[in-house]
Amino acid sequence: MKILVTGGAGFIGSAVVRHIINNTQSRVVNLDKLTYAGNLESLTSIASSERYAFEQVDICDRAELDRVFAQHQPDAVMHLAAESHVDRSIDGPADFIETNIVGTYQLLEASRSYWKDLPEARKAAFRFHHISTDEVYGDLEGPEDLFTETTPYAPSSPYSASKASSDHLVRAWRRTYGLPTVVTNCSNNYGPYHFPEKLIPLVILNALEGKPLPVYGKGNQIRDWLFVEDHARALYKVVTEGKIGETYNIGGHNEKQNIEVVHTICALLDELRPLSQTALGIKAHKDLITFVQDRPGHDIRYAIDASKIQRELGWSPEETFESGIRKTVIWYLENLNWAQRVQDGSYQRERLGTQ
Repeated sequence: MKILVTGGAGFIGSAVVRHIINNTQSRVVNLDKLTYAGNLESLTSIASSERYAFEQVDICDRAELDRVFAQHQPDAVMHLAAESHVDRSIDGPADFIETNIVGTYQLLEASRSYWKDLPEARKAAFRFHHISTDEVYGDLEGPEDLFTETTPYAPSSPYSASKASSDHLVRAWRRTYGLPTVVTNCSNNYGPYHFPEKLIPLVILNALEGKPLPVYGKGNQIRDWLFVEDHARALYKVVTEGKIGETYNIGGHNEKQNIEVVHTICALLDELRPLSQTALGIKAHKDLITFVQDRPGHDIRYAIDASKIQRELGWSPEETFESGIRKTVIWYLENLNWAQRVQDGSYQRERLGTQ
């Protein structure tokens, strides 16, 4: 099986590519524009595989998409390419509209044009797998409520609204044109190779440098945390075994308040890097926590009911939050060079041939 993965140099996308190359016999064509969030250094371990190919292409470029489909002849598409940072969407929503909505439209049309001309057997086997977020559902009210696959959409930010729009486009292309699609909505991911602007890597790296650990509001926002490698396993299972037209919610069964997450990271760093406390003149890493003004429209609680994918496809997360966050902290401690190159921009400058 040959899979076209869009956004394969991003955080979740690179985990999917690594999983496919390392754990299956499938082939991957990684299509990525290489924006600030795309980092080919996250794929160094598999880049030399004969089953891997890379195409630097913008999903908004229809002509290039048509070329990639014609040249590589994929059996499935896993669409992860997206602008995904909520704060950035508040400051500048235009890129989110362009990539998440217009880009998804262009990819759907390129896929449909390619798919309709396939031989019947390959046409029947083709899949378009759209990877989305639980943020399209908005905010949960009751403490026992969970997002299910039938929860009404109520996005709160420009980011989640743009993802909700892309979800609707995918379902419309199945209903109107018969394109064989499947949709997944996931909870908050964390793990190795996470871009340092997101909460968990930001806290780890700031703590190591003795910088403030910014926490929105009181830190009482609740998220369901999903280890990225568990998510990658789930996505491959859906693209290979999922039922056309279905939606599958993917969650980690790990609800934590943001402040709990930060305290957990601080405690792990106290254990694993205690010398930094002495060097920085602080008693514990938690002393660096700083509460900052909450972001506009910040949802309080997300939580996913992932029973459908477990029941129908046999997937469940292997990592608890405790095991996954320990692996994550250790990975960053052992890969500070990767993080430093992202923080100072050298991963991009070298790619562009500049100093």
